[in-house]
Amino acid sequence: ASFSLEGPANLPCRTRISPTPQPGWSPWRSIARISSDLRVVGRPLYVEHRVVARISCHSILPPSAPAGKLPAASFDARHLFDGMPPPQEGKRAALACGGDVIGALPDDLLQHVLSFLPAQQAVRTCVLARRWRGLWKSVAGLRITGGQESEVTFVQELREFVNHLLLLRCRAQIDTCELRFAVVSDDDVPRVSLWIRHIILCQVRLLRLDISRDGYGVYFYVDNLPLASQHLTRLELIDTGLNDSFLDFAGCPALEDLVIINGCFVHVRTISSTSLKRLAIADSSFNQHARTRIYAPSLVSLRLEDNWDRTPVLESMPSLKAAFVRFIKESVDRCFYSDSWDCHNEDCQGCYDLQAVNSHDSVLLKGLSEAENLTLIDEHDTFIFRRDLIWCPTFSKLKTLLLNEYWCVPDDFHALACILEHSPFLEFLTLHFFSKGPNHKVEIKGGYNAVESSAAISKHLKAVEVKCNSVNAEVLKILKFLGTLNICFEGEKALAEDIWPFSS
Repeated sequence: ASFSLEGPANLPCRTRISPTPQPGWSPWRSIARISSDLRVVGRPLYVEHRVVARISCHSILPPSAPAGKLPAASFDARHLFDGMPPPQEGKRAALACGGDVIGALPDDLLQHVLSFLPAQQAVRTCVLARRWRGLWKSVAGLRITGGQESEVTFVQELREFVNHLLLLRCRAQIDTCELRFAVVSDDDVPRVSLWIRHIILCQVRLLRLDISRDGYGVYFYVDNLPLASQHLTRLELIDTGLNDSFLDFAGCPALEDLVIINGCFVHVRTISSTSLKRLAIADSSFNQHARTRIYAPSLVSLRLEDNWDRTPVLESMPSLKAAFVRFIKESVDRCFYSDSWDCHNEDCQGCYDLQAVNSHDSVLLKGLSEAENLTLIDEHDTFIFRRDLIWCPTFSKLKTLLLNEYWCVPDDFHALACILEHSPFLEFLTLHFFSKGPNHKVEIKGGYNAVESSAAISKHLKAVEVKCNSVNAEVLKILKFLGTLNICFEGEKALAEDIWPFSS
């Protein structure tokens, strides 16, 4: 019989064994004999995914050797698997008998699990066993926090621990890092800044700073030095005071995500990054007398939400896909003497208390003109959008637009008409009337009547939705105005009849 043992290229792949012609002989007994011989050398017939062994019977040949003798094989089959590493029987046995299951896991997986723990708890695992003594030193996720998110931990409780932690880790690479604690004394600010710089040197990719101070309106101010890292891709800043040097990301060519919540931009004139793709700024305060400029030409997604004081100026963003802008808090960009900007009253803080170059240029809309999906909401009646409509750009890529009641002021609906006229490829329009959602009580759907086209609206318009809590006279007015643009709504006549007793 001819049997083949197929394995790696560096091993012989075939041996011929001619069994002694005895009554009752079969090739399977010879296979069993080969397996038995392999076990004699102390290595069971064990196959890993790297070596595939296959024993196959090709043919039964007539005996060609004297009785009781076997022809010499091309190699000794007993040594076929001598080059393979022995199986880790200890770990398998532990798993089989319910022993140290966690200890049987590889180091990489254990370090991944430790990366989700606060650093204090990760370090404590060094007492579990000898194997655990140094695992925490190479954990890729570093979380220097006070435990639960609802708990406030002061930095003086962490000083000694963090100093030793960073010292013993040396320059071990960090993938993600979170710092969350409160700083009371000004003497601790330089120390924390030094920790941040050390973490940057450890090639951190995701850095989250949630460092608060002891008082309302008091921020943790980062040092006035540029941030330089070839590896940083995402930066999250919470309760942080910022400056021009720190927000100049020329030294961070890989940075793509920037999230700032409750930040202070009072001393910031420019946010600059050529690599940034996603930017979100929420609940933050800007300067009252000058506008911060945002330069991010590679930006794909922008979110400006519920910020204070002067609205920042957006530079050109040719790659922008989606943008969300909402005003709901107190803003200096508000005039008490006129509905629009420039009330000709020099005592007006909103219109004239402003130090800026090219103050007569667009603030938001020009920078948003390349967006494909746009949400513009104003719940505080600022004049920024109405002011920008004076220099209204063409939204040549805009496909989806969501507006609130700010844009729908009767009787001429100038703001709504203007932005629709400058959106030649708009496909979906949504209007929210005093209804924030997501569960709106009333949703009215309509579409564009292509038979009677209008030059004042996109010919590509597919759907229009009006969402509100109730249908009142104001809603009927906007439906009537949209009707002049050849937009028809389902059940519009029935709605008008239902509201008739209240429309007067």
